[in-house]
Amino acid sequence: MPDAIPLAGGRLPSDRIAQYWRDGFLFPIPVLPAEEAAAARGELEALERNWLDNGLPLPLNTYKRVNAHIVMPMAARIATDPRVLDVVEGILGPDILVYAAEFFIKEPRTRQIVSMHQDLTYWGLGATEQLVTAWIALSPSTPASGCMDFVRASHKNPILPHEDTFDENNLLSRGQEVRVDVAPADKVPIEIHPGQMSLHHGLTIHGSGPNTSDDRRIALVVRYCTPEVAQEVGDTDYAMPARGTDGKGHFIHVPMPTGDFTADALDLYERIRRQQAQVMMRGTASGGASGIYG
Repeated sequence: MPDAIPLAGGRLPSDRIAQYWRDGFLFPIPVLPAEEAAAARGELEALERNWLDNGLPLPLNTYKRVNAHIVMPMAARIATDPRVLDVVEGILGPDILVYAAEFFIKEPRTRQIVSMHQDLTYWGLGATEQLVTAWIALSPSTPASGCMDFVRASHKNPILPHEDTFDENNLLSRGQEVRVDVAPADKVPIEIHPGQMSLHHGLTIHGSGPNTSDDRRIALVVRYCTPEVAQEVGDTDYAMPARGTDGKGHFIHVPMPTGDFTADALDLYERIRRQQAQVMMRGTASGGASGIYG
């Protein structure tokens, strides 16, 4: 198990910030006590039990997997936790927006994977340096449970060509896979444990294998950006203010949800889902009107 990165007053020291920009990723970063991460997992699993057959407009898994922070207060709470933002600020600076938050869950002894890809490929945000993904573990993420693999320094590439596979075992909406041969020796396994976090650049090539363990692999994945980022393909886009100020106005601001799956939040969720899916799924036969896109 890798040693956790020591923080200075809850923030990244300068040498670790430099390491992130050199490698395109950084881990393992302690942000929550293990018992608090366990409580968050329990909260999520209680929500799963309570809302699985509770008459939601879309399958519960869609809300967990796309923009969970719009309809689930616990996702928004963790995404805007000052302890997480203190670390993210070392990469993005003091003005931070939540672009997306989603639960990546691999059930035990299943074949689901995430193919090797770059996050920024289909989001319409360009090859920006002003976005970082935080991957917060709520259960152990190990090579056995299908932890992420990163390719060191691959963020120094532009957005590379990707191929859509639409593989049913792929957790990505299009099954998108970068058209680059990645040797096993080039993959760095990102082992993190409950309450720890990894950060990675939007251009870092990464993916993950199946969960061969007897436990669920659960993470809250949060995409943070600065107000300088802008939607380049769609008509508009949405983000939740997390810290500092937004003097650019590139995003429509969304509020923190006041309860699980409230009517107002569900209406907002649907507007955002349709707008962003048109960007994410452009060029496919479906045109992106529905479905998971992250």
